[in-house]
Amino acid sequence: MAAPLMSLVWTDHVTGRQGFLVVDRLVRGVASGGLRMRPGCTLEEVTGLARGMTMKEALHYNPAGRYVPLGGAKGGIDCDPQDPGSYALLVRYLRAMRPYIESFWTTGEDLGLTQDLMDRAAAEAGLVSSVQAVYPLLDDETAARRRLADAFEVEVDGIGLDELAGGCGVAESALTALDRAGVPYAGTRVAVQGLGTMGGATARFLARAGLTVVAVADVKGTIANPAGLDVEALLRARDAYGTVDRAVLRPGDLELPGDAWLAADAEVLVPAAVSYAIDAANEHLVTARWIVEAANMPVLPEAEERLAARGVTVLPDVVVNSGTNAWWWWTLFGDIGPDADEAFAHTRRSMRALVELMLDRADGDGTTPRAAAHALVTDRLPVIAERFGWYR
Repeated sequence: MAAPLMSLVWTDHVTGRQGFLVVDRLVRGVASGGLRMRPGCTLEEVTGLARGMTMKEALHYNPAGRYVPLGGAKGGIDCDPQDPGSYALLVRYLRAMRPYIESFWTTGEDLGLTQDLMDRAAAEAGLVSSVQAVYPLLDDETAARRRLADAFEVEVDGIGLDELAGGCGVAESALTALDRAGVPYAGTRVAVQGLGTMGGATARFLARAGLTVVAVADVKGTIANPAGLDVEALLRARDAYGTVDRAVLRPGDLELPGDAWLAADAEVLVPAAVSYAIDAANEHLVTARWIVEAANMPVLPEAEERLAARGVTVLPDVVVNSGTNAWWWWTLFGDIGPDADEAFAHTRRSMRALVELMLDRADGDGTTPRAAAHALVTDRLPVIAERFGWYR
């Protein structure tokens, strides 16, 4: 694939902090990809994430669906989201990016930012919506916007549908791998890094499927219990950043160092927090059979190569966590309504089919799931370009 269509570095005139926007590709004149805020965010990181969004969009192409894939993009801000000045910085970034958001970049929450915060900052920056660039592609803009707004109002046992949709997709990816291997859910142990939007929802779905969540990690460290954690209690005790109040821990729950989740005695690892979490220096700690990438780019290439050599299967982020992005568009374009049961059924069906296709391709080509996902994208991009137009 060619270089990104556009790369932009922005320097905040107040703080000197930098922000980034990378548009990898446009399809029908629009690109999709969230905005993350974290200390140390770089242009290189955002470039990789934008390429990943191009792949996620292409992988969910369904000729029979109303949702038509967009191009890939990503934004990033180098700042701690808990910094007192982070919100004002976010507003200034969005003001600077307003021409792009109005014209061709649809964005939303990502690492460090919630959609509620994004919506508030976008309004303050003078934007109609963070996804307004897609409105001209809708058959009925008013109905579509109402449908998405209604979907964001849906909660299931205290967690919003927008948060649960992505976790449902991650969990279904893991369950598909277990089913193919003939591994029963009962007795299968899981460790999750991050109990924020994606990690928390994934932990809930896996626990409710019958798996045992034995470790979760947040910024304070790892909480572990070989007999299983009370996932719902931990979810209720989270703050807005996914940090758990330790006052809810039960006898038998252990407080361990932050990286202890990596070496947990579990069959499934779910890195759901930061990029580059598993590298060549720590991959040897992994004893799990599967790593399910809920975060973006959590396993570095050299580590993945070593993991594969010793039989650890990495289910790649471009497939595993693509359900969040797809849910937005399935809802906005009208493939599903603002209903939790309908959303979960559609997500499970779509993600299972995609993971099966990827793993079949990997088996057939004798390669890794990531290489198979890339091959599927390579097959689909020319079809999308021919039908809808592709701006390099």
